[in-house]
Order: sequence, then C-alpha cells, then structure tokens
Amino acid sequence: MSFDKEAFEEQVIADMREHGGVISSGPMAGARLLALTTTGAKTGQRRRALLFFSKDGAEYLIAGTASGSTQDPAWLHNLEADPTASVEVDGRQFEASATIAEGPERDRLWQQHLGAQPQLAAHAEQSGRAIPMVRLTPRSER
Repeated sequence: MSFDKEAFEEQVIADMREHGGVISSGPMAGARLLALTTTGAKTGQRRRALLFFSKDGAEYLIAGTASGSTQDPAWLHNLEADPTASVEVDGRQFEASATIAEGPERDRLWQQHLGAQPQLAAHAEQSGRAIPMVRLTPRSER
C-alpha cells in the first residue's frame, strides 16, 4: 500500500480547520501547522506544503528544513521564482508575500524560530546546511 500524500494533507487540514488550527490526533497531536500553497517554478501548478511556523509581529516565519535533507525544499525554490503564496493558518486564509531572509536577519529569525519550534534544531544538524528562513507578510484575506 502506497502513501497518499495529498489525502494525508487533506485529512490534516480538515482536522486543523475543525480544531482551531491545532491537530487533534495522531503523532502530531497538539501541533499547529501552516498550509503554504505556492506556484511550481517548473510546472506552474499549485503546490502545497504543511509547515511548522512561528510569528514575528504580524508576519509568519517558516524554515526550509526539508525534514533535515541536504537540499532545500521545493517550496523554497517556488517562492524564489514567485514570492506570492496562499496561506492557511489559525483559521485564517490569506495571500502573502514571501521574503527570504539573509545574513544576520536570517540568523536572528532562525534562533527566534527555534525558540518556538525547538524540535527543528535536529533538522539543521542533520542537513549540514544553513536553514533558509522565510518571512510571510499577509496581503489580503480570502
């Protein structure tokens, strides 16, 4: 039996919607995730990723850990090509502009993000790379 990623994501999103943005069951029970939808840089098709997040004021922060892979996640490449994304989080749906942080700002955001999501530290160690940090600035509610 193969894993159906899309069906899994739909189930997680439905659970989040039903429980105020919090996953209510399974191995990620209690987690708050953000659903990010980007436009594929190569295909032009909509692509979704479920990500841990933190906040910096009114903006949302996401980290390109790719679960500890040595490669950046595909969604990061998509945002480099088109920084407009759709976001669903905490019962809100909105369009956002993505900015990839660099230098000292990236370092500051990564440390701040680890304060909210300490489990991601292992991903950085495993990957052997600086984890990209992305700032999502809400533009318009849907």
